[in-house]
Amino acid sequence: MKILEVIQYLNQLIPPGYQESYDNCGLQVGDTTDDVTGVLIALDLTEAVVDEAVATHSNLIVTHHPFIFTGIKRIDADSPSGKIIYKLVRNGIAVYSAHTSLDKMKTGVSALLAERLGLANQRILAPEPNSLKQLVVYCPNEQSQQLKDALYTAGAGNIGNYRHCSYSVDGTGNFEPLQGANPFIGTVGQDTATAEERIEMIYPQVFESKIVSALRANHPYEEPAFALIPLGNGNSEIGLGIIGTLPQETDIKELLQKVKETVGIPIVRHSELCRKTVRTVALCGGAGAEFIGAAVAQKADIYITADLKYHDFQRAAGRIVVADIGHYESEQFAKDYFYDKISKKFRIFAVRIAETETNYVGYM
Repeated sequence: MKILEVIQYLNQLIPPGYQESYDNCGLQVGDTTDDVTGVLIALDLTEAVVDEAVATHSNLIVTHHPFIFTGIKRIDADSPSGKIIYKLVRNGIAVYSAHTSLDKMKTGVSALLAERLGLANQRILAPEPNSLKQLVVYCPNEQSQQLKDALYTAGAGNIGNYRHCSYSVDGTGNFEPLQGANPFIGTVGQDTATAEERIEMIYPQVFESKIVSALRANHPYEEPAFALIPLGNGNSEIGLGIIGTLPQETDIKELLQKVKETVGIPIVRHSELCRKTVRTVALCGGAGAEFIGAAVAQKADIYITADLKYHDFQRAAGRIVVADIGHYESEQFAKDYFYDKISKKFRIFAVRIAETETNYVGYM
């Protein structure tokens, strides 16, 4: 089993195209043609994590946060990052990261925390704008179902809790094959009219290359006519944060206590407790101050996130309770996600969650 096969599986689960423009998801270091000897999972890559990978004979480390986030101008074995890179290369260890690509999934980092807090009716807090497109393609009626099935498989036609969504209209296609053409229907040099189906589907832009390839491979015409149209619709399947509801009205202090116990922290930084009880909860794993307004607009009673500054608490202004539970703490369940997916898919090598502590923040 090659490292590449594990990475391809992870890329299928967590498309790298979901990542933010500033991010660096995917392979960080390593040779994907190597055989996998073991997988070690951590939230961050540190020298101690690399040492644990060496000790456990794991030659693939999967992390949430990318080790190489910005450009590296030189690799110096005396620098912290250079020392890690040297140790990775010398020991033949590859590193793969899924950061904002996992953050933006409906089942990603925020949803993992929401599940542990018992939130129902979950939906994306801040849907990704301008990430949906519409495909319009014309196909002979007899081959249209085969084409639609191929497009569905490639990732088109999903809307919320529905799949295989498309719209069709029957019509007539007109064309004249020119010299050198090899027409599926019609004769070179003669005008042709044939019954065709106009098929429309919505798809995430991140899957466009795969969808167009499937279209060309399954369309009977050598020159299929199709259009790819940008849409302004928000994408309910991709975005940051989650909002949902508790099973019942809950005392605000009881909820904050449950949060502390769930993520394992002794304190929660919070704004004025302007709600005695809460039901609608919004949250965003990692740094999520920018979505306080979205939580207010969607009438959340409390917004849980990390890395809040003093004036972020001020922005609550009695309209909502905001709570900071720590960056590592809010994203730690990504490790369980990776472990669950990889260990269930691949049974021929060991998958471990690192015992090494990578939280850079301590409490006392």
